[in-house]
Amino acid sequence: MDRLTPERLEALLERAAAVRVLVIGDVMLDVYLRGGASRISPEAPVPVVHIRGESRALGGAANVAANVVSLGASCVLGGCIGDDEAGNHVRRAVADAHIREDGLVRTVDRPTTVKTRVMVRQHQVARYDRESDKPLNDAIADVLAERVARLASTCDVIAVEDYDKGVLTPVVIDAVLGRVHAHGRPVIVDPKARSFFAYGGATVFKPNASELASALRASLHPEEAGWLQEVRTRLACDHLLLTLGEGGMALATAEGRHLRVPTAARSVYDVSGAGDTVTAALAVALGAGATIEEAAVLANHAAGIEVGKAGVATVTPDELRAVVREHHARRAADRAT
Repeated sequence: MDRLTPERLEALLERAAAVRVLVIGDVMLDVYLRGGASRISPEAPVPVVHIRGESRALGGAANVAANVVSLGASCVLGGCIGDDEAGNHVRRAVADAHIREDGLVRTVDRPTTVKTRVMVRQHQVARYDRESDKPLNDAIADVLAERVARLASTCDVIAVEDYDKGVLTPVVIDAVLGRVHAHGRPVIVDPKARSFFAYGGATVFKPNASELASALRASLHPEEAGWLQEVRTRLACDHLLLTLGEGGMALATAEGRHLRVPTAARSVYDVSGAGDTVTAALAVALGAGATIEEAAVLANHAAGIEVGKAGVATVTPDELRAVVREHHARRAADRAT
């Protein structure tokens, strides 16, 4: 049985227009320096890159928000930016993408997180980061938590994108999870190491394989339904969605169901931002009324589209329609033979 037919996808995409998503987490600016390299530096064994172009894109939680809007839902972004030019650029890009910035807090004691990648013929040869990963000071954390609590009451679903940059402090996490208990809002969490076990009560907990193995300090057995359920219980989440790269996804539901979703990627060009795309697609799908299985399959298709693009990218409804139609047609042909 197809978990997501073209007709069901169309119904979910139509409902997405009414979905309001709050994205909270580590807001970043991704910078790409593109050029050519024809010789090695005489100063060190590294290529000399002649920069011919520069581009910028929203990253981290801001990329999740951009994907939410690209999929047809509305979005408000919460997080921190520095009192710097990178922060100004984030604000302009957020406005251009039609993302509400009501939850953004400007800080004077930490810079906007900027990841700069040096690219030569689509290959990344270096990356340098400008950031602070220290926890927010108490005053800023209280301001952000108050905004999150207020905005969450106006939204249908909350997406948490954690990159361990110090924004998701205990008081901010409590503000997010408090909305679950107060208003029944679904919460999707993409975790990192520092607060990995702090998201008990999340609707969907979405680690990747390396993150989960590191947190558990044990080997993974995603093919075993019983093992997945044990981990889900330990993490105290409703649904556990484990992303496995080229291995697809493994889902353990609150009702005890187990689903393996094979990868939908036809070619992998660049994995940057794939996790952000999955988080956004889950949020929009669940907000539109999808089951957790339908949401997982939709998110898997979205990730398959995203990794076929260069750099951090968004996914459109038309791209999803095309891949779901093709997948459905292939399955129908297989059943007919």
